[in-house]
Amino acid sequence: MPKYLFEATYVGQGIKGLMQEGGTARRDALAEALKSVGGTLDSFYYAFGYYDVLGVFDAPDDASAAALSLLINSTGNVNVRLKPLLTLEDLDEAVKKTPSYRAPGQ
Repeated sequence: MPKYLFEATYVGQGIKGLMQEGGTARRDALAEALKSVGGTLDSFYYAFGYYDVLGVFDAPDDASAAALSLLINSTGNVNVRLKPLLTLEDLDEAVKKTPSYRAPGQ
């Protein structure tokens, strides 16, 4: 199953909700949401800095990951960014390909 890195920032009511519910409840809410699209939560961490939450999850496909991201972002309480993760084998396959490309100005 594909893996995705997520980076999230709580905003407005999302911060208040986090303070009321606590971190474990928010992690559990994400795990349940992932389960509803056939995914699983691998890791979930709170952090200092621009992003409040970082983690990794599995989803059946890009459409399922995008559906979850769209739903969470639509609440206006959390801004989520997803990054698909490549395995070592994915990268090995990529370096075997030779795409055609012309750099700007060349």
